Amino acid sequence: MTLVGALITLAVLLAATVALGVFVSWRQPRARHNVEHEVIEPARLGADGLGEVATLLQFSTEMCARCPGVHRTLSQIADGHDGVRHLDIDLTHRPDIAKHFHVLQTPTTLVLDRDGVVQTRFGGAPSRDVLELELNRLIAEDANV
Repeated sequence: MTLVGALITLAVLLAATVALGVFVSWRQPRARHNVEHEVIEPARLGADGLGEVATLLQFSTEMCARCPGVHRTLSQIADGHDGVRHLDIDLTHRPDIAKHFHVLQTPTTLVLDRDGVVQTRFGGAPSRDVLELELNRLIAEDANV
């Protein structure tokens, strides 16, 4: 291999590594606050109500491998806070809901305030710490009102 060939190979490997790093970073779940602040009606989702303080709304499907773990995490978080409810909506047979909420991946989690207004959106499997921070921020804002 010539020096030029080696340099070209090195440049291609470096570009591929950078592209992979950018892609992985882009796919990491993070809180999005710049969401449409739509009021969610629980009856539309087949639920009987929302949490008195906040609701953790999870969209999942039957084939989602990460959804059961996220379900357990969200349930534990909701159980640990008074007035917080966890709702898990299976989109497998509800494409109308998936389309309405622009769900392109599962799990997708929405954090709703007491009135059902979307405050935060997570695509993918959010970490427990980030969920707790978002929920505590929402509870603190609610206490200041």
